[in-house]
Amino acid sequence: MHYIYTHASNPKSKHKLKLTQLTMTKSQITLAILFTLLTFIDVSTSSSNVFNVVSFGAKPDGVTDSTAAFLKAWQAACVSAYSATVMVPTGTFLVKGITFTGPCKSKLKFQVAGTVVAPADYWAFGNSGYWILFNRVSKMSLVGGTFDARASGFWACRKSGQNCPPGVRSITFNAAKDVVISGVKSMNSQMSHMTLKGCTNVAVRNIKLVAPGNSPNTDGFGVQSSTGITLTGSTVQTGDDCVSIGPGTRNFLISKLNCGPGHGVSIGSLAKTLNEDGVENVTVSNSVFTGTTNGVRIKSWARASTGFVNKVFFQNLIMKNVQNPIIIDQNYCPTHQGCPTEHSGVKISQVTYRNIQGTSATQQAMNLACSKTNPCTGITLQDIKLTYNKGTPATSYCFNAAGTNLGVIQPTSCLNK
Repeated sequence: MHYIYTHASNPKSKHKLKLTQLTMTKSQITLAILFTLLTFIDVSTSSSNVFNVVSFGAKPDGVTDSTAAFLKAWQAACVSAYSATVMVPTGTFLVKGITFTGPCKSKLKFQVAGTVVAPADYWAFGNSGYWILFNRVSKMSLVGGTFDARASGFWACRKSGQNCPPGVRSITFNAAKDVVISGVKSMNSQMSHMTLKGCTNVAVRNIKLVAPGNSPNTDGFGVQSSTGITLTGSTVQTGDDCVSIGPGTRNFLISKLNCGPGHGVSIGSLAKTLNEDGVENVTVSNSVFTGTTNGVRIKSWARASTGFVNKVFFQNLIMKNVQNPIIIDQNYCPTHQGCPTEHSGVKISQVTYRNIQGTSATQQAMNLACSKTNPCTGITLQDIKLTYNKGTPATSYCFNAAGTNLGVIQPTSCLNK
């Protein structure tokens, strides 16, 4: 048994969480051990094994194209027989679309002390889909620095309805293994700030992802087809999901997250295609949601799918003026145009909501709208206290959702038993 005491980041907040007894699954224990091990990955190097991008021709003036210099520094470090560091010193460096390819011969640290900026011309990326891509790297760390995609022009193009490029993700890790990402700040992304796809054993801590609340589709942290991921002690303030959890995600632990503005933590959207992998063993704990459009959400399109959501724990969470603190939406269709008319094939089971407190900006604080043909099963509500800001009692809504109630549930539970 484990006991966790969590309180609001504001010591004057009246929404203080109580001491909660938690039973950790074997998978959660494994994640905790994994995070500890990754914390101590040895990325130390001697001074002679530091590859400074300036030595390869990069200019810290924010104007000169330093893309080739960054790539040369990476390539030199990557073939080193000993642990190496790529160093980006103080200053501002202009970098266009770039791919850092691994695996490298030895452990590698990518240390950023300065700021990396993208081209102001949002057409410069074409249809590539990425700005900075780490492909098939292993046993590396990305530490520090600010990455500014300067996407205000791109957002304006999108909002105007003009012909615009598809946009790029700022920092992408593809098929990476045994990686630590620490102290990184990403600003003003065109699309997602940071994305992991097909990755294994990645520890992400103390990052900050920032874009205006009205910036379109600027997801914060996205994970898909990955396993053994931890995200801790981070702040995400964006115009879309703070964290997006896609198909094929397993063993993902999120803790001490400050989310808002944004759309909350979302599993999905799922059922985009018929043959789709599931989401399993996800934990979101000890986190605060402020002014978000959703708190913790599971969303799927209303169409056939082989997908599923299983063994999910939302626990020890504070909601501050959140529009939909607890929501399952299996009729997801954000534009309300051309929506599918089937029933979602995604099977949702064993989802626990435990010790969630705070205020809802809408009267309906809990909305569990499950599939007509695939009911949500094994839902657990335990120690829920959500109030409506207007002084009116909060309400709950359920459709085809069954499970168990434990402790005090406010608003009153609507689960089928």
